[in-house]
Amino acid sequence: MIRFALKVVLMAVVFYLVARYVPGIEVQTNPNAVLGISVTFAWLALLFAVVNAVVGPVLRFLSFPAILLSLGLFLLVINAALFGLTAALSSRLDVDGFGAAVLGGLFVALASWFLDLVLDRR
Repeated sequence: MIRFALKVVLMAVVFYLVARYVPGIEVQTNPNAVLGISVTFAWLALLFAVVNAVVGPVLRFLSFPAILLSLGLFLLVINAALFGLTAALSSRLDVDGFGAAVLGGLFVALASWFLDLVLDRR
């Protein structure tokens, strides 16, 4: 449980960096919230984790032939779809177009993969 909470916090930092440096991705923060801006990014990280855990395996299973034919490059499209779905479910995340979703999904997926490598060491 602590690893999950730590990963959500670190993914909130990743969402902050993606929103700051990827053009076309904006996050409307709520500075008047109890814990300020950080809650918005933690919420987005938690929402992305749920979307990735629930919808991600279904999309990967259904698009397995496309993933196989493209030698895995179609996973970029799936990550973009998951990132876009997160934006659609949240009123705080705006993604302007497919290119921004691909870049945002790529950076979030790479960071998630790296955090899984680091946090799963015993």
